[in-house]
Amino acid sequence: MFQTDRQKEIVDLAKRHGRVLVDDLANLFSVTPQTIRKDLNELCDAEILSRIHGGATFPSGTENVKYEARRQIAASEKQAIGLAAAGLIPNQCSLFINIGTTTEAVGEALVDHSELMVITNNINVANRLRLRPSIEVVITGGVVRGSDGGIVGEAAVDFIRQFKVDYAVIGTSAIDADGALLDYDFREVKVAQAIIANARHVILVSDSSKFERTAPVRIARLSQVHTFITDHCPLGSVRALCRDNNVRLIETGSI
Repeated sequence: MFQTDRQKEIVDLAKRHGRVLVDDLANLFSVTPQTIRKDLNELCDAEILSRIHGGATFPSGTENVKYEARRQIAASEKQAIGLAAAGLIPNQCSLFINIGTTTEAVGEALVDHSELMVITNNINVANRLRLRPSIEVVITGGVVRGSDGGIVGEAAVDFIRQFKVDYAVIGTSAIDADGALLDYDFREVKVAQAIIANARHVILVSDSSKFERTAPVRIARLSQVHTFITDHCPLGSVRALCRDNNVRLIETGSI
């Protein structure tokens, strides 16, 4: 987590404006420039921000932020999204949970459920839920990415295709204005596509920062999911797509 509330506010400002400057931040928070430089250095060392002369920038849309840094971005929003998604999933059902920090928040919120069968390619989710005796955890085979503990590749795809589950929880790295759900790794995309194809009800979980980013590989279209849970949807085009395709839109920021 961020070491101070000020650092969280600095990141929020960088997300909104693209960059932040030392002198402006020092005036805003009534601290010395040296204090702000220390904050920025810590945030850049954690790869949450990128250093520039006189300040820092939020990583560009074409850059995949490091996994541990992504855990810290919009952490409270992800927690609320996770709780909302878990509230839609009943006991005594089967589900897929895909790779991602927001999907991990859903897994965390499911710990008090009972008689679940959870199939996942996310080692972090498996490691958390395996401790619950009332939850059966099935983990896919495949290549484990060292960066985030995600399992990808054809072996994972083939394994997932053996199942037909009640629910799927998926994330995305970016959401385009036309409803395209995007990611960086084509291997991860193939797993996500298999998950979507083999679930009766697909829940997309994503915080609103994903509307500000872009990525090169298409996972699916918004019209292919049944429920979309986010903290806030700022795009009218996406709201219209949800309405026109009977996708239930849940905004946790307004709950």
